[in-house]
Amino acid sequence: MQLETVDRIIQQHHADKTALIAMLQDVQSEFTYLPQEALVYLSRTIEVPLSRAYSLATFYRAFSLKPKGRYSIAVCMGTACHVKAAVKILEKFERLLHIKTGQTTPDLNFGLEEVRCLGCCGLAPVVTVGPDLYGKVMLPKVDQIVKQYQKQGARDAKT
Repeated sequence: MQLETVDRIIQQHHADKTALIAMLQDVQSEFTYLPQEALVYLSRTIEVPLSRAYSLATFYRAFSLKPKGRYSIAVCMGTACHVKAAVKILEKFERLLHIKTGQTTPDLNFGLEEVRCLGCCGLAPVVTVGPDLYGKVMLPKVDQIVKQYQKQGARDAKT
């Protein structure tokens, strides 16, 4: 892990203790999770108890202490999506990625999770990949979604 990155984040927030949540968000954005080393360094540098950083990191669902995939896939399991075969869609993602819900692929490219409702029931079943939303997803579309991000990841790795 690069502590220079954490230093940059601290400086962007002027080492302000009241910006701890924002700093944690930025650290997670950089590393896809909150590495222990980053939490320790951050808490020492801005002089907040490590227990405070950990309490925030474990309280808010948006934070993770385990590595997440570069592309976080969320399959909606709200009522409208569930009725329209979201369970089968989730199972297909699991088969294609060779992981279970809540896990991350070994190469850290994909993370898979189920969510209760994404608030767009008219588009059911719905899948998000990071900020991208896919509505009315049918089983064949799952293959296309995975391939699209595999290609994008390969392009990003080359640059």
